[in-house]
Amino acid sequence: MSDIQVTLPDGALKTFPKGTTAMEVALSISEGLARNVLAAEVNGKVQDADLPIEKDALVKLLTWQDDQGKNTFWHSSAHLLAEALEALYPGVKFGIGPPIENGFYYDIDLGERTLTHDDFAKIEQKMKELARQKNTYQRTEVSKEEAIRYFKEKGDEYKLELIDRLEDGEITFYQQGNFVDLCKGPHIPHTGYIKAIKLMNVAGAYWLGDTDRKQLTRIYGITFPKEKELKSYLHLLEEAKKRDHRKIGQALELFAFSENVGKGLPLWLPKGTLLRERLEQFLRKAQVKAGYEPVVTPHIGSKKLYQISGHWEKYGEDSFQPIHTPEEDEEFLLKPMNCPHHCEIYKVKPRSYKELPIRLAEFGTVYRYEQSGELHGLTRVRGFTQDDAHIFCRGDQVKEEFAKVIDLVLYIFKALGFDEYTVQVSLRDNSPEKKDKYIGKDEDWERAEKAIQEVAVEKGLKTVVEKGEAAFYGPKLDFMVRDALGRKWQLGTIQVDYQLPERFELEYIGADNQKHRPVMIHRAPFGSLERFVAVLIEHCAGNFPLWLAPDQMIILPISEKYHDYAHQIKSHLEAADIRGAIDERDEKIGRKIRDAEVKKIPYMLIVGEKEQADNQMAVRKHGEGDVGSFTIEDFVTQFKEETAVASQGIEVL
Repeated sequence: MSDIQVTLPDGALKTFPKGTTAMEVALSISEGLARNVLAAEVNGKVQDADLPIEKDALVKLLTWQDDQGKNTFWHSSAHLLAEALEALYPGVKFGIGPPIENGFYYDIDLGERTLTHDDFAKIEQKMKELARQKNTYQRTEVSKEEAIRYFKEKGDEYKLELIDRLEDGEITFYQQGNFVDLCKGPHIPHTGYIKAIKLMNVAGAYWLGDTDRKQLTRIYGITFPKEKELKSYLHLLEEAKKRDHRKIGQALELFAFSENVGKGLPLWLPKGTLLRERLEQFLRKAQVKAGYEPVVTPHIGSKKLYQISGHWEKYGEDSFQPIHTPEEDEEFLLKPMNCPHHCEIYKVKPRSYKELPIRLAEFGTVYRYEQSGELHGLTRVRGFTQDDAHIFCRGDQVKEEFAKVIDLVLYIFKALGFDEYTVQVSLRDNSPEKKDKYIGKDEDWERAEKAIQEVAVEKGLKTVVEKGEAAFYGPKLDFMVRDALGRKWQLGTIQVDYQLPERFELEYIGADNQKHRPVMIHRAPFGSLERFVAVLIEHCAGNFPLWLAPDQMIILPISEKYHDYAHQIKSHLEAADIRGAIDERDEKIGRKIRDAEVKKIPYMLIVGEKEQADNQMAVRKHGEGDVGSFTIEDFVTQFKEETAVASQGIEVL
């Protein structure tokens, strides 16, 4: 038997007999490591840890610490759930059961039976009982004929429909205990790895997402290798509920939704508008320094515009229906993206290589028809504003411009307290069956991908590479931020695009006096203002940085006698660019303080007889209580110092 060379992520090279498994590789390192291996990534493909490796390979051993390890664990847990359901509800039929960001689900058909939260305890108990049996997940390759015969005997039309879409020779079954499922895998070694189990929710889900098909029952669950990890997760969920941006947004009077206006169309209230404008001003100022020029484009565009760009072909079904005018064959769309408009701005006059790069920036509102069931507060809406910009540059300027955009994104993260992030290099999937997802020449894609990866290395970014996550016109760098609860959010994005300049026939005259195509860089550090504000609210639980808070202070007069003095203070503070209001309600001071605390206003300035006589104010800080008495001048000085310290050297407005 010939040997194979196995290269580990740290560069270590090991020699093994052909057919060695990843688990055997792990055992050669340590038994402790082997006990934690859930699956393996072999030459970029995730597979079972006990699957033979037949040729030289780069092998990464996947544990609970790896996202792909968690995915494998949760996929296997979905099979365990299905096994428990089959034991408890004979005759149940199964749709699909994938892992999701946190846990897994399985779509099932219970016939005339219904399932509620009250059934969760017995299902969880059955899953634990089956898990303790430590049954292995056994992979078997089967012919299409065998697969059809098996599920016909079971009477499972959902699996038969899935099989019909597969080619003979690519079908595999997985079995643990008495349960067999159609599945391509991979799976963990055995059920015993699953120690902590919690079913989270039950909902309706149309088969394969088609509203014309039967509605199945979808059961959501999550599992962990240790009970304490489940307890931590459930605690995290409780904290997340307290930080829900929808709840805080309502309490702080930032935004609202109205059925009369329409689903997924947020209404920004005065305080939310102040917050939003503050963010816009912050980025506008940074963009001016970075050489961006502001532009404004219409809220609608000709359907032809998006046909030229390729967006209509790829995403037409996600757009609102075209707007028909009295003019024959004239159709418009609510603007689903800004880039085609910016291409047309570039084309308004001839361009020279000396002008490049041209950086066009717009806070452009776009509209996309999200399914009503997918709408969620500000994180998933039908109308949102992108902090969009497009850089048109020469090929030799791509890396430099890309690096400058990275600097801008990190500047914003630092200013807003997002200290933990990873960077995802999103590339196209080169497999033949996925080629039609993308447009353009291979050489252009290769140049774009090479530039992105080189800049990421030069900037020392911690990156992960994800194939198949590129935009249809080019690869991108996506910034994945972790909030205060450790949750991941995709915020800023930067994309390199050789395709739209080609489709729109963009040109510049080069130093050789010949026509050339510019390269286009798309970037949106916030992503969308709506989503960014939602994430920011949940990250800081509504306790915004002092420079960003809509109301930085509130003046609380003890009685009506001190309203004039309160207005004097407000005028002085406004002159010092400190924003706030006066609570002139006929309420006791204790009630006013409590209400200001609920509204998370950073400073409460209390004024009564003594404060007026001494030309001072009693100052309370949100969450801390009394901090002493200050003159207006002393308070302004401390406020400015605190703002400067909080900004950590970042220039604020």
